[in-house]
Amino acid sequence: MSESSSTPSPTSGSRLDEEDRHNDLTDGDLSQDLDLGFDGAEDILRAWRRGLRPDPDLTVSEWADRHRKLSSRASAEPGQYRTARTPYLRAIMDALSPSHPAQRISFMKAAQVGATEAGNNWIGFVIHHAPGPMLAVLPTVEMAKRTSRGRIDPLIADSPALRERVQPARSRDAGNSMLSKEFPGGILVLTGANSATGLRSMPARYVFLDEVDAYPASADEEGDPVTLAEARTTTFAHRRKVFMVSTPTIRGLSRIEREFEASDQRRYFVPCPHCGAMQWLQFERLRWQKGRPETATYHCEGCEQPIAEHHKTGMLERGDWRATSRATDPNAIGFHLSALYSPIGWKSWEQIARDWLAAQGSDEMLRAARNTLLGETWIESGEAPEWQRLADRREAFGAQIPVGGLFLTAGADVQKDRIEVDVWAWGRGLESWLVDHIVLPGGPDDPACWDKLTALLGQTWTHANGAVMTLAKLAIDTGYESAAVYAWARKQGIAQVAPVKGLEGFNRATPVSGPTFVDATVNGRKLKRGARLWSVATATFKAETYRYLRLERPSEPDAPHPPGTIHLPDWADSEWLKQLVGEQLVTIRDRRGYARQEWQKLRERNEALDTRVYARAAAWILGADRFDERMWRQLEKQAGVETAVTAPKPETDTPSEPQAGQIAAPRKRGWKISTPRYME
Repeated sequence: MSESSSTPSPTSGSRLDEEDRHNDLTDGDLSQDLDLGFDGAEDILRAWRRGLRPDPDLTVSEWADRHRKLSSRASAEPGQYRTARTPYLRAIMDALSPSHPAQRISFMKAAQVGATEAGNNWIGFVIHHAPGPMLAVLPTVEMAKRTSRGRIDPLIADSPALRERVQPARSRDAGNSMLSKEFPGGILVLTGANSATGLRSMPARYVFLDEVDAYPASADEEGDPVTLAEARTTTFAHRRKVFMVSTPTIRGLSRIEREFEASDQRRYFVPCPHCGAMQWLQFERLRWQKGRPETATYHCEGCEQPIAEHHKTGMLERGDWRATSRATDPNAIGFHLSALYSPIGWKSWEQIARDWLAAQGSDEMLRAARNTLLGETWIESGEAPEWQRLADRREAFGAQIPVGGLFLTAGADVQKDRIEVDVWAWGRGLESWLVDHIVLPGGPDDPACWDKLTALLGQTWTHANGAVMTLAKLAIDTGYESAAVYAWARKQGIAQVAPVKGLEGFNRATPVSGPTFVDATVNGRKLKRGARLWSVATATFKAETYRYLRLERPSEPDAPHPPGTIHLPDWADSEWLKQLVGEQLVTIRDRRGYARQEWQKLRERNEALDTRVYARAAAWILGADRFDERMWRQLEKQAGVETAVTAPKPETDTPSEPQAGQIAAPRKRGWKISTPRYME
């Protein structure tokens, strides 16, 4: 080792940037009387000096504008990040800076407003300027892995300031793996809300909770994931930062809504280009001519003048966040933003109007639109309608299938001594009519009962225009005597029969999933993967049914009914009506105080509601929620709806061959095999 020197020469291995050198204390301040004549001494000294420095005054938005580079792999607008593109994110990002007093920041938002990039900017800022232990939580571990590959790795690779602080994963002892990124002074750990082990793996000064409404109710049955993650910040006291981001889901169950309502509820106020009135944008003021979403303009609440979308850029630049409530926690602030603020080139007002119009008639699409466009929760109305009101609305159809019914589905509920079947006709906008109610005595132990159910598959019902229909799909519940149901369904094939299994909870994306293969027993033999089973989120379709039952009827006799209207025939008796409204949606809180919603029976029998749900699931399986105009026209042509006035009356009530309601299965794409001429 060489002799000590008070002015050691810099080593070639230093990885500190010019900003670090500028902020370092002078050598004479700390190096006097120290033996610094060994390799790497200056790096050690400078690292020590950086540790003595307080957190910088640079804000997250300033850091992003200076250092953040957007990758073409993870962004539609690659290049230098510009906060001016989304001015509303500046205050949110700056609240994540060490100099801001807020400790808990919640952001309830619509899709496509840039929230994810704001969180990534915070991660980059922490790595570069305010190092410390950081925990990023995604809904699942698998999503955490995808985020690491698709967003965090490009964030580091494309920003030089970060690339020199986080070594490549291929380097030996780099401390950089898929779910862990080490950097001088700290570490970033990514995990899933479904992993209790990951949530209690380390103390954390910074916690980034992304899409919290998609978190499971409990992490490995050890408690609420948000609570477990926040507990990691306890030792950091006032220096901690918790950033909670999500698109909301269902009122009463939404975590992000609960956090936002407990905060000061900040809204982004923008000026009217005509009168200058400051206001936060609300969907009710986005207006367009009927059937013409391209005419969508926003109407000022001050002067009522229409605001064209090209004014939006200037409005966003001059906007500011304003608190609209008093927070229950003085250290918590909250922000809300809808897609109406999406900058030009992202989600336009015209597209928002189109998406809203396209969602009409579908409960699931309306829920998704409210969540992703408005950034607001969906209100599930689970209060049972009064059966007497439904009785007053019963109609005389005049035919087995009214004019609007274009195809038939059925739901079958298997009981100990019978199988109950309800047949429903479906039309445009998922308008529906109860066509038949059938009780097959005998139950699953009686072969004759199954024979009658088989015969029902070939039964026909007559349309008002004279065409006849068979069942396009029958969904049968497998909850009771599933082996017998699987055996019968296997004999019938998959074209007309769908075994279903009800699942608890709401599934806003796919209320019906599958099919999956399950074992079936046929003639005493157990067949592996012998039956196909569809899973149904019954809560979703029950809520939809109750919502449709509450729709108001048009005052004019010939006016069209709202999409989703449920028509009940005059022969439906009081017992059936009581069964249809035999449950209600209630909110239950567990011992920890967290809410969940579940359907509870109001009476012992509710077969009518169950069969309605199964018939609705059958319509979903057929693709009714996704039928395009061509498909609806084809069904109308089969039923003769287009020529209803001149259609001749059939000679008999039940022609032998079905003429309408036929839904062709989609053609399977595959290799086209041709035979050479010499082999013919």
